[in-house]
Amino acid sequence: MSMNHYYLLGRSGLRVSRLALGTMNFGTAGFHAAYGKTEEEARAIFRRYLEAGGNFVDTADFYTAGQSETILGDLMAEAKVRDRVVLTTKFTNSVDPGDPNAGGNGRKHMIRAVEASLRRLRTDYIDLFLLHTWDRITPVEEVVRTFDDLTRAGKIRYAGLSDVPAWYAARAQSHAEANSLVPMVGLQLPYSLIDRTIEVEHVPMGRELGLGLTAWSPLGGGFLTGKYRQADQGLAGEGRLGETGSSGRSYTDQEWRLLATLEGVAAKLGVTMAQVAVNWVATQPGIASAIVGASSAAQLDANLAALDFELPAELRAELDEASAVPPRSLYQMFTPAYQSWLVTPGAKVADKPAEYAPVVRNWTADATA
Repeated sequence: MSMNHYYLLGRSGLRVSRLALGTMNFGTAGFHAAYGKTEEEARAIFRRYLEAGGNFVDTADFYTAGQSETILGDLMAEAKVRDRVVLTTKFTNSVDPGDPNAGGNGRKHMIRAVEASLRRLRTDYIDLFLLHTWDRITPVEEVVRTFDDLTRAGKIRYAGLSDVPAWYAARAQSHAEANSLVPMVGLQLPYSLIDRTIEVEHVPMGRELGLGLTAWSPLGGGFLTGKYRQADQGLAGEGRLGETGSSGRSYTDQEWRLLATLEGVAAKLGVTMAQVAVNWVATQPGIASAIVGASSAAQLDANLAALDFELPAELRAELDEASAVPPRSLYQMFTPAYQSWLVTPGAKVADKPAEYAPVVRNWTADATA
């Protein structure tokens, strides 16, 4: 497989791969230690991603207690690829429990976090710096102003957000635009066939305001790989979800039916369930990139092959129907069915014709590299 096709992230000139490499498992310490990889194991995964043409790498200061960033810094220096890699890291979570300013999204912690990440990553700039999680109390204006200052200081190239309410992201972007501050270009959120929540507000908000959405957990925490089966007390199967017996949540009958539909679609295409699930996410409206992790280079190869085929419209429709959750409350009023019934009855109304803004591609139609 090859990932030598790149697309712009949000309303920016930054070119990124449609599949990003997640490195939450690089390292063997801290919160993610149970499934972490040593530097030697991570090296094979990282090198394979680069060999396939990938350039979008995601980490965070919180992952494996900072080891993920340290290992990435070593691997980039070793391979001499720092300028080629679009490096993303994130801040918010505490690095010193008990110190109220060692976590959260205030200016003091943001600056502390970026300086610490730069040291661990062995670089003098971060391509995409993300707020990791909304902390509920820091004024959004303070966050946006600090992003602007860090950009002007050359510490970061682009700013973005992760795991925030849609209204917060909209407020951040609008404040940046109104005050000529650097805009947010990326928004990282959970998205999969088993969790389409962001379609309600985040996806249309991102498309309207120029934030490219990067989807994490496109396999639904591993559920969509098909390696788990229903058991009396939760899940059965080899993997993180099966190890705990239940993954901390119960799965509905609809979700198990979705899994059966996914299995059927994969069989028709001659690919794996995981590949179909990743393909579906990466090719959904508003999605700039999907984050894939791996426990080995071979598993990474399988994940990267998710874009080697096209998901036919009729099979996508099967997956859409099986995974759909009807909108509730006022969101019902924003559906095509409701609006064609009450808002524009007797008329066909759309925003623009399909040919209004054709896709711009800098490669020939038959190019394969």
